[in-house]
Amino acid sequence: MALVEAENLCRSFGEVKALDGLNFSVEQGEIFGLMGPDGAGKTTCLRILCGLMRPTSGKAMVLGCDVDKDPEAIKDRIGYMAQPAKLYEDLTVKENIELYADLYQVPRDRYEQRMKRLLEFSGLAPFTERLFRQLSGGMKQKVGLSCALIHTPKVLFLDEPTNGVDPVSRRDFWKILYELHREGVTILVASTYLDEADRCHRVALFDRGKVRLVMEPLALRSLVKDHLFDLRTPERRKAMRILKSSSRVVQASLFGAGIHFSLREAADLSYIEHDLTSAGLTSFHLEPIQPSLEDVYLSLVEGNQDP
Repeated sequence: MALVEAENLCRSFGEVKALDGLNFSVEQGEIFGLMGPDGAGKTTCLRILCGLMRPTSGKAMVLGCDVDKDPEAIKDRIGYMAQPAKLYEDLTVKENIELYADLYQVPRDRYEQRMKRLLEFSGLAPFTERLFRQLSGGMKQKVGLSCALIHTPKVLFLDEPTNGVDPVSRRDFWKILYELHREGVTILVASTYLDEADRCHRVALFDRGKVRLVMEPLALRSLVKDHLFDLRTPERRKAMRILKSSSRVVQASLFGAGIHFSLREAADLSYIEHDLTSAGLTSFHLEPIQPSLEDVYLSLVEGNQDP
């Protein structure tokens, strides 16, 4: 059963189309990823689904309610965490959570038990009396998540919850999300980190206000039909110019310490090696690789694949 549905969802800010006809649905119990770069429309989409912003046109349904017509109908059944977590700096961890419990009108005997549980599995129990402004970035995100969960929502909306968070805190945060999933919470999480797509059941790839496709992460990799290679060299800029000028190269992009590029035919690699050597590039290493989700995304947004 779909708990969240976007049907031809559009939102404009003057002449700018932030959302341009989004269509997707989220099933009960899913961890659903909204993936894409900054400015792709993820935050605008989440705000509309939470009833915090009205769409220009189209329909947004959450828990069977049209959030444009009656946004208040879902407020006590969803949780929303903005990025970064915006809480009161001069309140303690416990006081911030208690404040949100009061805002949601959660009975005291119920929220005290719930808060104890949240503090335990988020690792915040030793820090209940610490001021929010004295916490690390990762801990602040965990407090924000606890506040969003204090009223036990059916659907949780998270806007880039791990942005700017260290790797250990990112791992811990996702452990918490998996625990919530086991409790039956449906989760929509927006992220610029495409590696986090592998942690979701399905993902929607956002590109300039559009959803390019909705698929399971494993199936996404099959969209890249070309042969992908990794090039390592001390002269990356020069190598990039050579690759970009070759008619045999479908797509090339800087990737970590190397360059990822794709060829229609694997046999064309010998021509690329010849081009690099002829241009005076003598120190380089080439090897075939399997596509990452970043490679899939770049291939899609540059129009080299037709999903």
